[in-house]
Amino acid sequence: MKLNILWDFDGTLFDTYPALVEGFIELSQQDLEAVEVLKWLKIDSLTAFKHYGIDKDKRAEYKRIDKQYSKEHSKPFEHLEEVLSAADNNIIVTHRDMESTMYLLEKYHLTRYFKEIVSVEEQGFDRKPHPSSYEYVLKNHQIDLVVGDRELDLLPARKLGIKTVAFQNQNIEADVHLETYEDFIASILKKKSL
Repeated sequence: MKLNILWDFDGTLFDTYPALVEGFIELSQQDLEAVEVLKWLKIDSLTAFKHYGIDKDKRAEYKRIDKQYSKEHSKPFEHLEEVLSAADNNIIVTHRDMESTMYLLEKYHLTRYFKEIVSVEEQGFDRKPHPSSYEYVLKNHQIDLVVGDRELDLLPARKLGIKTVAFQNQNIEADVHLETYEDFIASILKKKSL
């Protein structure tokens, strides 16, 4: 069975949430609980900004702080490279900017596993869950599976009839829920089906 996977980046390929949370708390200039901030960021950053009363105009500053923290502290999840190497094609669709995405992929020698990388805002697509970036990918690539950690990653896939995997998030609708990429190897790659 061929396996062509569309991946989200933050919280799916790389454990960037510690950096994202730290950057968000710094930006907020409030005494916030990291666990609570993470809960809101897992919905999306705009919702977190609104919840904590932070002006959305500060998003550019947040992205700058996140970029700095992520370069220093973010790592790929364990067993990820095994999954990437077993797939026939891997594509990324991310809200992260291309520069920091490429920096992290190159730092951990993962660039070679990806056939295409789509930076949603830099390439002029509407933010997920709008399906425009996924529709763009589907014009050029067969996609069998979408892996993401948030509802907004999986909504466009479901709308387009693509199977979904929720990574480290039991609270969203998906065909499969996984906590580790070791589970992905055991449940999807070895069985070759969803």
